[in-house]
Amino acid sequence: MILSQYCAFMVETTWEAVGENPLVTDVSRFSAQVINGIGFLGAGTVLITGRQEVKGLTTAAGLWASACMGIAIGAGFYESVIIGFFLIIFSFRILPGLEASLIEHSTNINLLVEFQSINTLSDVISAIKASDILIYDIDIDQDKTEPFDKPNAVIMLHMNRKTKTLHTKLISDLSDIEGVYSIKEIF
Repeated sequence: MILSQYCAFMVETTWEAVGENPLVTDVSRFSAQVINGIGFLGAGTVLITGRQEVKGLTTAAGLWASACMGIAIGAGFYESVIIGFFLIIFSFRILPGLEASLIEHSTNINLLVEFQSINTLSDVISAIKASDILIYDIDIDQDKTEPFDKPNAVIMLHMNRKTKTLHTKLISDLSDIEGVYSIKEIF
């Protein structure tokens, strides 16, 4: 919005490149069409995997932010480009590390566990209880429907801060149990 106002101000006022006669046009249409086009391209980068996970959202956001910066550079609005550049670097470099740290040290965790048989689940539950971790809920799916061809369960846990058990250590310990095919933290 600021860019459109900036472009309108540039075109409607006396400007050395235009002369004394200001142009009559709707400059907001330029940026609107770029945003629409990049939004269409960005939507093509977003995929939903077989496990109902969204992939490519960061890529789409990066495309959109780059297009916005290109419009601002083309309009000569360099102040917003500098601010936008640092915000993009902050979003793509600093925030993922902060998110990973917060997730690693959070007290609640949801695990998707694929196992050989329903009997393997009792071994998983025993290992979790041995780590002094509270189990909130277990959602068991024994149907062999897509995308899973093995029995699986979503286990919702609350980790005690006193135990200092990290998510990666818990996942590693549970994956060592015989009969566990895969284990993944879901959000």
